[in-house]
Formats: sequence, C-alpha cells, structure tokens
Amino acid sequence: MRVNRILLSVALVVVALVIQVSVLARLHLPGAVPDLMLLTVLGLALVYGHVGGALVGFGAGLLADLAPPADHAAGRYALVLCVVGYLAGLAKPDNGRLRSATGPMVVVVAAAVGTTLLYAGVGALVGDTAARHVGLPSLLFTAALYDLLLAPFVVPGVMALARRADNDPLADTNSAAQSPDISSGWLSGGTGLRIGRQRNALRVKTARARVARAGRIKGVKRL
Repeated sequence: MRVNRILLSVALVVVALVIQVSVLARLHLPGAVPDLMLLTVLGLALVYGHVGGALVGFGAGLLADLAPPADHAAGRYALVLCVVGYLAGLAKPDNGRLRSATGPMVVVVAAAVGTTLLYAGVGALVGDTAARHVGLPSLLFTAALYDLLLAPFVVPGVMALARRADNDPLADTNSAAQSPDISSGWLSGGTGLRIGRQRNALRVKTARARVARAGRIKGVKRL
C-alpha cells in the first residue's frame, strides 16, 4: 500500500475506534452495537480493492482486539475484518463507479451479517458461547439494521477521503460532473434528481432564446 493510503487508513481507523468505544458502545441499544469500524473498513475496501481491504481489515481488527475494554481473544476480530475487507474489496467495480446505492447497501448488509456470523463462529471454536445466550437471530437483525442506518453517514465520506488521498482522477470535479462515482451514487442514487442535466438544459434554452431574440432584432432593423 502507498504511504498516503496507510496514513489515511490509520487515521480513520483510530478515529472510528475512539468513537466506537467512547460513544457507540455506551448507547446500550438492544441487540448488537453499531459497528463503525466495520463501516470504515468497507468504505476503504470499496476504493482500495480486495488486497487493500484485507490489510486494512486486519489492522483495524487487531487494534480493536487490543484496545480496552476488549474481552475476547486477540486476533479474533482481526481475522473477521480481514475476511470481510477482502470480500468487500471484490465488489469494487472495474471503472470505480456505481450509478446507484444498491450495491453498497447490499455490501453493508452482507458484511454486517457475515461479521456477526464469523465472529460467533470463531468464538464457538475457542469456547465462547455468548452469542447463544444473547440470541443469534436478534444479533443478526440488529447488526444489519444499525449498520445500514449508520452507513450513509460514514461510507460515502470515507470513500471520498480515500479517493482524494489516493489522487484518484475520479475525485476531480470534471469527472464527477460527467458521471457519478460510488460515494455520490450512494447519496443521490434512486432519487430521480438530475440537477446537472436540468442546469445544462436551462443553459441551452437560454442560449437559443438569445439567438432567436438577436435574429428578430436584425429583422426589424432591416425593415
């Protein structure tokens, strides 16, 4: 990975971990806890690809394993986020653009469910049966719901920062005006709004009206 990718990934993961531990973990919501670390890894994986997603996921998971008040074996969450980051990176389109938010939404839901299942499965292998007492179905539902509600506020911003730090030409305004990328498609996909096209159409109509007005003035002068 490039140096700018590493620096940005470390900064985002540390901020996400601080918010996760100090704010989200203390909300005492029913079922699962909103996973800001997972959403950060997903946003970076959708830009960096499967290799970068796996590396970021492993680093983020290992940091979460070692940070207090972690009560599980070190490396457990690192393994889970490494696998999820790799799979999420495979969803990155070849041209780096998606025209709707459907793809990222599916990735978020699948990642939330997959993370919960993998975490519970790895825990069962090491003798941790906490998921059985809490209820796995309720954990799956609440994890998918919370992450899906939080994703529009996290994933697009993470992706936009990753593109800018990576000096991706898709982050330039000219490319953004031509066609929306994943992060912009997340916010505007499915709304039916085409503000840019409406502005261009208005400009064309205004230019045609000016030309017609100039032609009329010339005709009057000739008469």
